[in-house]
Amino acid sequence: MTFPKLHRFTRVSLLALALATPLAPVLTTPAHAFFGGFGRIVYDPTNHAENLLTAARSLEQINNQIAQLQNEAQMLINQARNLSSLPFSSLQQLQQNIQRTQQLLSQAQSIAFDVQQIDRMFQQDYGKLSISATDAQLIADARSRWENTLGGLQDAMRVQAGVVGNIDSNRSAMSALVDQSQNAVGALQATQAGNQLLALQSQQLSDLIAVISANGRATAMLEADRATAAEQGRIQRERFLTPGSGYQPGNAQMFNSGN
Repeated sequence: MTFPKLHRFTRVSLLALALATPLAPVLTTPAHAFFGGFGRIVYDPTNHAENLLTAARSLEQINNQIAQLQNEAQMLINQARNLSSLPFSSLQQLQQNIQRTQQLLSQAQSIAFDVQQIDRMFQQDYGKLSISATDAQLIADARSRWENTLGGLQDAMRVQAGVVGNIDSNRSAMSALVDQSQNAVGALQATQAGNQLLALQSQQLSDLIAVISANGRATAMLEADRATAAEQGRIQRERFLTPGSGYQPGNAQMFNSGN
């Protein structure tokens, strides 16, 4: 700043004047008397030089105090910046993305992502088949399993589509958070931006888990359907090969002989 520089210039000038003043007695007399209307005044060059040195030291102390106050003020400004909160939050957008994925998972057809319901449905549709079941019952069970498998594949594709739909919003949130982090004015803002980036990463990880779970569910249902279909085929083949009563002759009426 110009103010401390002016003080340093004044201090140097005073010191130069103070150093030059003791040389005056070599050319002049030690004291000069001035006579005025109020009496006799004596000028002492040595005393004057000491006064100048004292003033220079005092001025230097004042400059040091001013510099210390400026440093303390800058320290307070930096502390205020470090405590400044980030004026941006992506939490609502991330929560909306997670909620959409959860809604897709909760709309699972036939067999939901619930342990008790999975046990019940598998016992009902994929359990041990009875050899005494009628053909109509076997056909109905096979169709129910087919519908379950088809629904699982559709659910997996719907979850995949929802996760892909979150990519664009995640990209926007990531870009905004990176800008906020780069333009942070203090440590707190930078930390908060970093925490929100971690939250975004957690949301993307949740979407990945949802896709893997939906795909695994569809694959498991498809394999269960194949295993049950194989068992059903075995039962039907065994029923077909089981010896029966054989051919029994009987009368057949081919034409109406009422006339």
